[in-house]
Amino acid sequence: MDWQHEKCVMVIDESLPLGIIANTAAIMGITLGKKMPEVVGADVTDQSGSEHLGIIEFPVPILRGSPEMIKQIREKLYQPDFQELTVVDFSDLAQGCKTYNEFIEKMGHTPESALQYFGVAIRGPKKKVNKLTGSMPLLR
Repeated sequence: MDWQHEKCVMVIDESLPLGIIANTAAIMGITLGKKMPEVVGADVTDQSGSEHLGIIEFPVPILRGSPEMIKQIREKLYQPDFQELTVVDFSDLAQGCKTYNEFIEKMGHTPESALQYFGVAIRGPKKKVNKLTGSMPLLR
């Protein structure tokens, strides 16, 4: 990934409970990892000789947003100008499902307008990612 021209961020609803925030980031991170396996670095060995699996080679800022802001960003991501971006979203519907088959079934019967997004992860050209998220503060 060319970090001079590419960027990856997550925007998460800051009003969620801490456990849901952590779960949202984890789920989106795993999905991003599936889409971008080349960004996970090689396994490493510490001074004691213990092995550690490779981690992502670049930072992924987690930005704070409101449900309304995340919904607006997600809606913009459907527009043709942003088609080249990799987008992962995580919603209340997904959080409430016990199995993936249940998720598939419920999503098939739910309009996008009814989803409440807990978070969205975006990866692509830095200028486009910044256009959507550049003024957002870090989630702390």
